[in-house]
Amino acid sequence: MDWSLSKVIRIESGAVGISTNDLKALLEFYGIHDEERADELIDLARASRQSSWWSKYRNDISPQFLQFLEYEEAASVLRDYEPLLIPGLLQTEEYADALIRKLADPGTPASLIRTRMEIRLTRQRLLEGDSPPTSIFVIDQAAIQRIVGERRIAPDQIERLTRLANMPNVAIEVVPFNAGLHRGMLESFTILEFPDPEDSDVLFLETSRDLIISRDQAGEISGYLEVFEELRSISLGPAGTTSYLTSLAEQTA
Repeated sequence: MDWSLSKVIRIESGAVGISTNDLKALLEFYGIHDEERADELIDLARASRQSSWWSKYRNDISPQFLQFLEYEEAASVLRDYEPLLIPGLLQTEEYADALIRKLADPGTPASLIRTRMEIRLTRQRLLEGDSPPTSIFVIDQAAIQRIVGERRIAPDQIERLTRLANMPNVAIEVVPFNAGLHRGMLESFTILEFPDPEDSDVLFLETSRDLIISRDQAGEISGYLEVFEELRSISLGPAGTTSYLTSLAEQTA
């Protein structure tokens, strides 16, 4: 192909797409002559070179979070557990703004704060798009009760949770305080499932300083799936959660 080593590295790491002409040459080299398979790969190559909404933020966010956005956009099923905070996809603008400002490192430029807000709000379009993923959110009651910013933020946040919980592709389930100790108390996690059965699930663990991505099929992800289902079994369930949120809305009105 007469490529430089740096070009090979960028293509293999997914940092850049591949042109259709280069792909056709590679298909010939690898002996892929099935026209249907070749057309499928060429369509994927064309799609990979189209700009995504997050591409303009490439210099503002970590490679790990960029990869998370790519996976999130491609997922068909999203499972998210949060013990302390409302999940980002469910936050109101005021809640997100208060949270991002509070958790930002001292001296973080205002422009970067605005960028993080833009990304958070743009991500939320995923739930109400043309082909939204099936999204299951399990949230500890502590996250619902925690005051973020000013108290006046709470009513709108509860209203948003209630509205989203009534969407056909969204399930929100609250784990109540009276469930006692459980295996989800120590960390939040997200598991993404994809429409192609050959694509393994992806696990995301977010710490205070980093985002960890795992495609381990040997047992780690299945262990987290087991924990997720345990949390659902001790939650209020979709109907019970809606009743709880409705009651909470009346108290904060």
